[in-house]
Amino acid sequence: MFTIAFAVLVAYLIGSVPAGYLAGCIAGIDIRKVGSGNIGATNVLRILGKRYGYPVFLFDFLKGVAAVEMSILIFDRYHPIASRELCAILAGVASVIGHSYPVWLSFKGGKGVATSVGVVFALLPFAALVFAIVWITTFLTSRYVSVASIAAAIALPVTVGALLYAEQLSQPVLLYFSICLAVVVIVRHRSNVSRLLHGTEPRFERK
Repeated sequence: MFTIAFAVLVAYLIGSVPAGYLAGCIAGIDIRKVGSGNIGATNVLRILGKRYGYPVFLFDFLKGVAAVEMSILIFDRYHPIASRELCAILAGVASVIGHSYPVWLSFKGGKGVATSVGVVFALLPFAALVFAIVWITTFLTSRYVSVASIAAAIALPVTVGALLYAEQLSQPVLLYFSICLAVVVIVRHRSNVSRLLHGTEPRFERK
């Protein structure tokens, strides 16, 4: 049990590295005080452009991958039993929570989308592909990053549920994991939902 707790703590710390905030510091601004005030890749891209936005997205994505792989290494080294998959799942969720609520920034972080994709990619590559397709399709149709993120988050547990039904997966815990990730992403977008309902949510326009 201590091994799982340690892996989850390390995963949270990995996820809490505020890449967007650090990118802003390098560029000489506090990204929390401009645009939407969010430290995620979308706000960085809007304010600082591709030079900073793309690397921030990649870094946040890799945090999710690293958290899962790290948990597997720790578990195999210190506690090699059947609960390894559960440890990886818990570590993945912890990394998303760390990104969304980083201890270094008074628990005010990003929306968790890029890190969630990294976690899903490490655990369920096919589900990550569906997530990406839904996100891209919805974004190109609506030009709303928030709508694309919410749609992709909802598609995740639906995809995992379909894989379980088709007996392509054997662990129901993966469905619970996907639901947890979807809930975190959607909850982090509640302010966006409010702006969408009031017609004040900005579209991501080409410059």
